[in-house]
Amino acid sequence: MKLSCNLYVDGEFEGVIDSKKEVNVGKNGHIKGDIITQRLVVQGFIEGTVNAQRVEIKANGKVSGTVESAELVIEAKGIFEGSSVVKNTETQNKKQQINKS
Repeated sequence: MKLSCNLYVDGEFEGVIDSKKEVNVGKNGHIKGDIITQRLVVQGFIEGTVNAQRVEIKANGKVSGTVESAELVIEAKGIFEGSSVVKNTETQNKKQQINKS
């Protein structure tokens, strides 16, 4: 699923989500697959790979898999199982400026 708008998931979804804005996984949400987005807010459950600028795992939210982000925020009672890779925002900004030239 390729989007240029925000997405709110409060059910089950399996596959790839590519959003240029924000993806919000509600308390009843369960995503199995890959997520590429600017900002991800997790109140439900995600299994898979996440690539985002900012990832927020709220209380009772759970992410199982790999997270690649510049910012990773895990609230109390939020669960993260897997590996995390920190994006270098300075390198990305330089790449974007070069690509725009």
